[in-house]
Amino acid sequence: MSDRPIRIPIEAELDLHAFAPRDIPSVVAEYVEAAAEAGLREVRLIHGRGRGVQRGIVQAALDHHPRVVEFWDDPAAHLGATIARLAAGT
Repeated sequence: MSDRPIRIPIEAELDLHAFAPRDIPSVVAEYVEAAAEAGLREVRLIHGRGRGVQRGIVQAALDHHPRVVEFWDDPAAHLGATIARLAAGT
């Protein structure tokens, strides 16, 4: 097994189910930064429905990120995903 980082392509959607709740704020921040740098202007973060804890964590991270212009619940996901509009990368 190599110690080199694994490069994952940045796409317009990120499913957060694979991440521990404690890691979500940093994952969201790094993903938003990478997505903006890749030229994406809108991204979708899948956090699931449940009691809304993950949704709150995701939206708090988006609210504090300087590249996020606005965000909203994805109406098609019934509170299971959030869409964010990003400012242009530098």
